[in-house]
Amino acid sequence: MHILFLTPEYPHEATGASGGLGTSIKNLVIALVDKGVEVSVVVPYQDETRIIQENGWTLYKIASKKFSFANWFFYKRHVGKLINKYCQQKNVDLIEVPDWTGISAFMNLKTKICSRFNGSDAYFCELDGRKQSRRNFLLEKLNLKNALHYCSASSFTARRTRDIFKLHKPIRTIHNSIDHENFVPIQNDKDTQTILYFGTIIRKKGVLDLAAAFNKVASQNPKAKLIWLGKDAKDVFTGSSTIELVKEILDENAVTRTTFLSEIPYDQVQQEIAKATVICLPSYAEAFPMTWLESMSMEKAMVTSNIGWANEMVEDEVTGYTVTPENHELFANRILELLSDHKKRESFGKAARAKVIKEFSTQVIVDQNIDFYSKII
Repeated sequence: MHILFLTPEYPHEATGASGGLGTSIKNLVIALVDKGVEVSVVVPYQDETRIIQENGWTLYKIASKKFSFANWFFYKRHVGKLINKYCQQKNVDLIEVPDWTGISAFMNLKTKICSRFNGSDAYFCELDGRKQSRRNFLLEKLNLKNALHYCSASSFTARRTRDIFKLHKPIRTIHNSIDHENFVPIQNDKDTQTILYFGTIIRKKGVLDLAAAFNKVASQNPKAKLIWLGKDAKDVFTGSSTIELVKEILDENAVTRTTFLSEIPYDQVQQEIAKATVICLPSYAEAFPMTWLESMSMEKAMVTSNIGWANEMVEDEVTGYTVTPENHELFANRILELLSDHKKRESFGKAARAKVIKEFSTQVIVDQNIDFYSKII
């Protein structure tokens, strides 16, 4: 069995940093290789064209190329020809593409395609209440039309995507996974009363609600601190920096106990998670977020949103607290409760890690993927 992943991002020294999409693919690639599956990863829009042989898998970078007319269309055709040639030479059985950005549209790929839903632009626009461009919708629609089979990172994402694109084929839910042996609890004897948010600082992640809730937390807990770890994003509604919007919401007391950290190397993120007392991730728009899995695997007490996918991952009052982000009173109270209750933090954390090991560990999820691939090849 030879699976090729076509993706706009992948975390590797040759392709640069990546978000949750690339991270989820990397976790699956490593697990498949360990099971003896042959894997190739193709990343277009790169600085050079190069094939890199890794430990049991192949990375194929395809350089950007300029065309004098309709560049986006002819570049896709160019990439498609290279992939078709590679698939024929390497006997690729299946190409997996994400739903995001409609990457396979107009590529005219000859090998069987499946699409995994980790959240398309159309999906996130609907959850955000934003209007999507017609061009992006068309690309994503064609990308899904090219696929013969579908799987989704969550049942919630599957249902919403089916409705948005009016899909009729079956969609199998295979949750994103994490290697729980790489994300382990790190002993931290210091009770720092620190709240950590990590990820892109953007409206759809509920950061404005977190800022409002922290005003209430800071007024009642004089030791509470809030750390924001992640890059700033331009706000889709105002055009301004989201960090600046957050600062406008924070009152004089709260802002003095708030720290913004820019992006740090991925391997250092674990240290920041370990140092935190409570993790807050109140997102409005996700599929099955890696940040949540990482926190759960490290036995951290969490306060998250309660929207859609959250109910497939976090069990309220058992593995963490789930709240409606805009309910700032309840949001703040849940944070305050965890900051003051070590035993509850410990109970939530242990239950969260146990759930990850049982349901979302790479060792469990990889077999579901292999079963899915075997049935559609």
